[in-house]
Amino acid sequence: MALPIPIPRTFSWLCGALLLVGMMLGDVLGDAPVDWDFALIKSRAQALYGPLGEGQQRIDDWQRLLANRTPAGDVDLLNRVNRFFNQRVRYVEDVDLWHQVDYWETPIEALWKGAGDCEDYAIAKYFSLRHLGVASDKLRITYVKALRLNRAHMVLTYYASPDAMPLVLDSLIDDIQPASQRTDLLPVYSFNAEGLWLPGAKGNQKVGDTKRLSRWQELLKRMQAEGFPVETTN
Repeated sequence: MALPIPIPRTFSWLCGALLLVGMMLGDVLGDAPVDWDFALIKSRAQALYGPLGEGQQRIDDWQRLLANRTPAGDVDLLNRVNRFFNQRVRYVEDVDLWHQVDYWETPIEALWKGAGDCEDYAIAKYFSLRHLGVASDKLRITYVKALRLNRAHMVLTYYASPDAMPLVLDSLIDDIQPASQRTDLLPVYSFNAEGLWLPGAKGNQKVGDTKRLSRWQELLKRMQAEGFPVETTN
């Protein structure tokens, strides 16, 4: 993820950009995920991006992953989704892949290219798990500082309960570990459809509702263009 360090500079920019993310996430995902028409999605993707090439197989495999309704607990779903994207998407910086400093891919774009950077893994995993029925309030997209790399990074975190130690789904490693074991990651803030959280001495503190994030708006508009349903939420 091509974001500068130190974190405070990027954090101020990112916080200033956070508008409508909760509403927009809810618009695509809704309270109860609905079926996705993959025939339409793949047809739209070809119209938008041209021949999908090897991406066709990756998208087909994603469809099969999401169609697997074998009863499973959340942790099993986390492992399935985490392994899938870590194995099928290779890490490439935005500037090399998209010729932009920061570009947020739709899951279809990530699978079409077979490449993305840290936020693209987190985004694809988030949408996949929501579609598989994992509750929004258990998932947070989390910005961290990767201390060993000395750079900003994004992961997906899962909370079994509001006060639980989160599990970390990371593109850097395949193992899903509790955040207490990821001492190489320093949390900066996290967000989901319900709001924005900052880390604190007494645990994560909800600091308000997320209002707008321009890259999310772009992302969700592209997902709608790809054929994903947009739902209205209260």
